[in-house]
This record gives sequence, structure tokens and C-alpha cells, in this order.
Amino acid sequence: MHTEIQKNRYTIKAFENKGKRPVELSHPLNMKPHPLSYMELPFDPEYFLYNNRMSPESLNNVTPDEQYWAVRQKVIFRNTGEFPVEISGPDAIEFANYIFTRDISKINEGRCSYQFACYHDGGMITDGVMLHLNKNKLWMAQADGELFKWYLAFSNNFDVKISDPNVFVTQIQGPRSMDLLSELIDDELCWKYFDVAEVSIKGEPIIITRTGFTNELGWEFYLRPENDAELIGDHIMKIGEKYGMILAGTPGFRARRIEAGLLSANNDFTKNTTPFEVGLGKFVDLNKSDFVGKKALEKAEKKSKIWGIKVKDGIALRGNNISISNKNIGVISSSTWSPYLECGVGIVRLDLDDIEIGTKVDVISINGEKLMAEICALPMYDEKGLILRGIDKNIPDKPNPWFEK
Repeated sequence: MHTEIQKNRYTIKAFENKGKRPVELSHPLNMKPHPLSYMELPFDPEYFLYNNRMSPESLNNVTPDEQYWAVRQKVIFRNTGEFPVEISGPDAIEFANYIFTRDISKINEGRCSYQFACYHDGGMITDGVMLHLNKNKLWMAQADGELFKWYLAFSNNFDVKISDPNVFVTQIQGPRSMDLLSELIDDELCWKYFDVAEVSIKGEPIIITRTGFTNELGWEFYLRPENDAELIGDHIMKIGEKYGMILAGTPGFRARRIEAGLLSANNDFTKNTTPFEVGLGKFVDLNKSDFVGKKALEKAEKKSKIWGIKVKDGIALRGNNISISNKNIGVISSSTWSPYLECGVGIVRLDLDDIEIGTKVDVISINGEKLMAEICALPMYDEKGLILRGIDKNIPDKPNPWFEK
């Protein structure tokens, strides 16, 4: 028998065999399921497209607040839509240096690096984490956006191959994530933040990185076509039970990444913003050889326009909904509720040059009400990144409302 779940204009078809888990997904060819999507099917998942991959937005067995506290207090398991593209060949480093704004040659093998690409006018395409596997092979695990064809358009004069290795990414995040990893792997591991490693889980060689999109302690694993995905995924879930690990979708990540000031591609930055405008100027190396967008970025204004906001009693509506004395002062690019700060939180791009932390502003809420908000710095706490590096081991056991301070 089978059951069909209609979500977001496509059908997930879950075939059942005497109570066993679903084993097949029916989907259009441009909607690729994660190899571990079967884990989500019992929980009536709603998916959205991310790099033409199906990424879970919601699951009916866990609320956004429960997901948030799981990543802050325990550990979560989330199948993502990040898309690793392989850049390989003798000119891999030289080519990547031409596409991306940082100096790729300065980053060692076995490390990751944060990267983004720009158009010729300095506008941003998308970003992601680059895995420096060796001098002839890079994986760029990108956020949603069209980079594959961009690579092809510029690869003609380089000895490189651009390919889809058919690799899928899963995030394991939270303060218990490293305890879980130690129990999972068949060998000892000594690594630091943004390292790449190949380990063995249940005899399966698998690539992992000490990265994530939460600013919490965590790691990610990369499933290759030759991996037994179900063996690995089921084992991680089984061992993860003792650490309170749960499956998660997007909502739990949204609040945590906004608090941390982690920018969302095509939301907080777009084709119309330069890296400097959104506070990413430190990742632009204007001293290296020519790269796409360099001339425009040399002339661009270098001041950041990115700030955070904290909203009392509600969630701000995204868009041009932030003002002072009824005069619009910018755009709210990301917004949600923070269970920890017990207020709405958001990321904003402001048009004012003289704004200060603590400035009171008005915002329109998702309910259409005018609410008071306050300009704040990003990140909203943990400025030195001690949590994600495992240095700050304090686990919050209750909210810390900003407006009571």
C-alpha cells in the first residue's frame, strides 16, 4: 500500500511494507530529495526548494521553539539543501581565485573557508563553505543560488572540470554534538573549527566538517554516492537518542542564525548589495590578482549598513517596514521570534549613516501593528564565537529577556 502527502505543489509518495519505514519518494526531476528524507516522512513534512533540493521547513512532531532549544541545549539533526559543486583539475586554485573574492591560495588543504562570488558590478550571487580537499579538488557547498553555470561561463581559459559530485549535506548541531561524534566514529579525531576530516562510521568512510549554520558547536557530514546513506543515518539517529537528538527543519535555525548575525543568501544580501554594505568586507581581498567584480568593489563604498533589531512584543514584517518619525530608514531582510531573548529579532539594512546601538525605531509587525524596536549589534551575543568553538560550555536553561536588562 502507499499513502500520498500533497505539499507545495508536488506529491511525496511513501510506500509502506508491513509497517516498515517509507522507502521511495515520488518527485519531479528538479526536486531532489535528500538520501535521508525517509526519516522525515512520518512527520508530515513540508518542504521548500533550495538549490532544486527538497529541504524540510516543518515537521508536525516538533515546534519551532522545541527545535530552537534542542540546538541550544542538546543536539539536532537536519538534512539541508546545500549543494556541493566540485572544482577539480590542475588550475582549480587559480580558477577559484578568479571566481571568489578571497585569496584561495592562502588556505591550507584539510580546511574549510567561507566564500562568496560577485557579479562584475560587485553585487553578490551566493555564498557557502568551501572544502579544500587538496590542491586539485575543491567542493563549494553553496547556499541557494546559481553558481554552476557561472563557473562554466568562466572556465574556458582554465584547466578545470566543473561537476556535480551528487553529495548531500546533513548538519549535526548543538552542545552535545561532539560527544555524539566521539561515540559514532571508529577512530580518534583531533580537529578544530573549520577543519575537514574523513572518518569511519559503521565502517563507512565519510567526510565531515566542523561547520554549521547555527553558531553553536557542531559538525556536518557529506554523503557521497558510494556511501550507504541509510546505514550511516540510522546509526547516527540511534546513538543520538541518548543525547536527546531530534530531527529539525528550518524554523529552529532561523532564530539562532539571526541572533548570530549569519546572513541568508538572497535575503540579507542580494545581487543589489556589495559585500561591504552587508558587513562582509573582510572577506574581500583587493590586493590579490584580478577576480570577477574587483574593479567595482575597489570603487564601492566600504561602510556596512547591516544591523540587528530586537522587537518588543512581536515579530517585524520583512520589507520596508522600519522607520523613525514615520520616515522609512531601511529594509528588514530577516525576522523571527527568539525564544532565548523573548522578543522578535531581525537583520536590517539601514540607509542612515549616523545610527547608533540602542536607537529606538518603529516597525510594522506581521500582524500589521506598529511596534517599538531597538537597533543592536550583530551578533546579539557571543561576540567572540566562543560557543561554536566549544570554549563557552555554558548551556542556557531558561530565556534571557533583553528588555528586562
